[in-house]
Amino acid sequence: MAHYIDGFLFAVALSKAKDYQKIARRAGKVWIEYGALDYKECIGDDLNTEGMGSFTKTMATTKKETVFFSYIVYRSKKHRDAVNKKVMADPRIKRMMKDKNPPVDYSRMVWGGFKAVVDLQGK
Repeated sequence: MAHYIDGFLFAVALSKAKDYQKIARRAGKVWIEYGALDYKECIGDDLNTEGMGSFTKTMATTKKETVFFSYIVYRSKKHRDAVNKKVMADPRIKRMMKDKNPPVDYSRMVWGGFKAVVDLQGK
């Protein structure tokens, strides 16, 4: 069964990466609680391959920043919309969104919704 995926890119200061991970872990638990099938937050590790585009170039990061690639998996776009409606109404998420000094500049966030066209699982 093909799934629906929300994908995100964030530029995060290296000095704030652990703070972002704490927020992401709390947020991920809310998404899973409301029905998301999978929630991943991935910190950049091998981002600059010669001769190819790069996440760091796309996100215009400085030497003091890294990229987080994140995704949430749902059964369908309709399922995504239902889960996100609940998540956005949750008081835990609302509190996080009111943070005056978040570890991420959300204006630099890149987001998109994707239909899975190949959906293979390993053992």
